Amino acid sequence: MRIVILGAGQVGASVAESLSSENNDITVVDNNHDRLANLQDRLDLRTVIGNAAYPSVLASAGLEDADLLIAVTQSDQTNLVACKVAQSVFNVPARIARLRAHDFLDSETLLSPANFAVDYALCPEQVITEYITRLIDFPEALQVLSFGAGRLVLVAVRAFAGGLLVGSPIREMRNHLSPEVDGRIAAIYRRDRAITPTGDTMIEDGDEVFVLAAEEHIRPVMRELRGSVEPVRRVMIAGGGNIGLRVAQSLENKCEVKVIEIDRRRSELVATSLQSVLVLHGDATDEDLLQQEAIDEMDLFLALTNDDEDNIMAASLAKRMACKRVVALINRRAYAELVQGGPIDIAISPAQVSIGRLLTYVRHGDVAQVHSLRRGAAEALEVVAHGDRKNSKVVGRRVSELPTIPGAFIAAIVRDLDKSRDVGFLGLAKKKVAGRVLIAHSDVVIETDDHVIVFCLDKKVVKQVEKLFAVGFHFF
Repeated sequence: MRIVILGAGQVGASVAESLSSENNDITVVDNNHDRLANLQDRLDLRTVIGNAAYPSVLASAGLEDADLLIAVTQSDQTNLVACKVAQSVFNVPARIARLRAHDFLDSETLLSPANFAVDYALCPEQVITEYITRLIDFPEALQVLSFGAGRLVLVAVRAFAGGLLVGSPIREMRNHLSPEVDGRIAAIYRRDRAITPTGDTMIEDGDEVFVLAAEEHIRPVMRELRGSVEPVRRVMIAGGGNIGLRVAQSLENKCEVKVIEIDRRRSELVATSLQSVLVLHGDATDEDLLQQEAIDEMDLFLALTNDDEDNIMAASLAKRMACKRVVALINRRAYAELVQGGPIDIAISPAQVSIGRLLTYVRHGDVAQVHSLRRGAAEALEVVAHGDRKNSKVVGRRVSELPTIPGAFIAAIVRDLDKSRDVGFLGLAKKKVAGRVLIAHSDVVIETDDHVIVFCLDKKVVKQVEKLFAVGFHFF
């Protein structure tokens, strides 16, 4: 696929890195020479220097032959103009734009083909807000993702000594659950190495375990690994920027929330945007301020400023001062990998959280959703099965009959999903939907229109998974 990416910032660079590893023809446009040079040194792609809204620059990038435009510059206006030019001048089939302003996001008319011609609008700040909110719903989790319009939930947890399954084979989990509850340990990472679990696999203290179950069953399944955890009631947020404000707004009616913002004018603006949140003008790395605001009584500290170093320092300090759990927003992958699991419980990469929605548009076949796992090292795909036994390699066959793809396996199926569901940024249904969850045991037969959740522990096998689910050319 020929893809033109506008913007070589954190989101653009992450998208380029992910897609270039899958043999796509990538061109990146940016007006910053250093960013482009860095990308070209690391990845196999073309770069073009210039203003991403200019037709001449887009022509130089080969937009007339592109299959997809991904406009993720820092400017909403540039992204919108580029999408319109891509449609009207270059006839590009698919166009994605990164947008921040609600004035654009809330207007379907403005984004329609007759106007700015945006097929999908990505708001990273909103995606991250919903991601953090889900983490608060599951205080023990490292990552929480949903499939099948929210009917199926995937939770990553850190196994620890004292959990019911730690030191025991996975097959014993069935003995601790009631008959109507079913779940699956879909993947295990031990000392940063992926392990494909079997019934005989022993869970060790410190393992990062990915647990999959129906939404109504996920909590009893998780208790096998972590035990009960107190819900989050008191939250302190460092940073009142776009993300910090959105998170505070989403939590103010659920928790006791405090926001620390270093810029006085911004703190005043944030205070007027919130009703029941205490907004403090100060530095979140100030030990005296944290002590005065009882950091040791907080259930959760969120470092959400625009500066990686400040987030790392503030979160590390909060942890040292006895905050129960700390989360930091960190753009640089090297930083995130360095600190997570040490002084910081969870390091969130904004680009990796956002990238799944973009990947959904790039995958071949009917891919309903893509989630990035382990900061981009692995993926979980929700693929819709089509066809019948004659023209599909998966429909009408038991899971045990499917061809083996090393590094990939089917974990679960969502059947009879409500096609009229209203889905949000993370694939979460905005209202309860119909759909049966089937854990993919060996005797489960895949039917047409099933939403099949496939784990790819190695991203290199994604193309093989897409090919497996492809329907023969004679199917209509």
